Amino acid sequence: MPRDNNTSLIQKIASQANITFKDFNASAIGDNKVFLDNRGDLINLLTEVRAADLKIAQMKPNGSHSDQSPPVTYMHICETESFSMGVFLLNSGASIPLHDHPGMNGMLKVLYGKVSIRCFDLLDKPPAQSESETQFDPPLLPSQKDCLRRAVLRATTWFTHDSSPCILTPHRENLHQIDAVDGPAVFLDILAPPYDPEDGRDCHYYQVLQTVPDADSKVEPQKEWEEETWLLEIGQPDGFWCGGEPYLGPKVSF
Repeated sequence: MPRDNNTSLIQKIASQANITFKDFNASAIGDNKVFLDNRGDLINLLTEVRAADLKIAQMKPNGSHSDQSPPVTYMHICETESFSMGVFLLNSGASIPLHDHPGMNGMLKVLYGKVSIRCFDLLDKPPAQSESETQFDPPLLPSQKDCLRRAVLRATTWFTHDSSPCILTPHRENLHQIDAVDGPAVFLDILAPPYDPEDGRDCHYYQVLQTVPDADSKVEPQKEWEEETWLLEIGQPDGFWCGGEPYLGPKVSF
């Protein structure tokens, strides 16, 4: 098919995302060849995108946030019933805390800088050691015990603009923490379907209660851990908040 040079790359990405996630069925993801083929086409488009395609200027290399400025900023590009898309800008040292996207797909493409992404899965199986047998420091309050979750750390991976997109599914690596490494970082983010608390898709934050061996190591750029740990569901962490800026890149329409 001839390439349409009059259509911006971000419009092509948005159009393909709409095709890919229209009528998405999480339970049939592994058996749906059409969905997997469409997602593959979307991944190929995302692999090409750079900050210049969205007219995003690089942040100051040593920039950091003050108490008055947000550590993370979001630029909203578009949203349909099938997906939402925007850009996150992380200042030096900033982190998007461990959180989930319940029942949702996520696709993250770094535009510049470097990020470290830790991905967890919640476990349905009974843990080998129950919370009543586990000693936490500090000890949990009685009200916190209902917020305990058993999970497994799937991987810690570094991503740059040269990396393929990070892919998160409703069933795999859905919980994740994103840290800017060695300076500020910017990434394009697709969520499908969008957040909708009334439909059970609300964001939850988590705290890791047990240290996973080498989970915070920056030595290895990519490592699969498969280590089990305890997570505590918490409110939005102190010190984290997300500001907003207008998106000034090519327009996206449907």
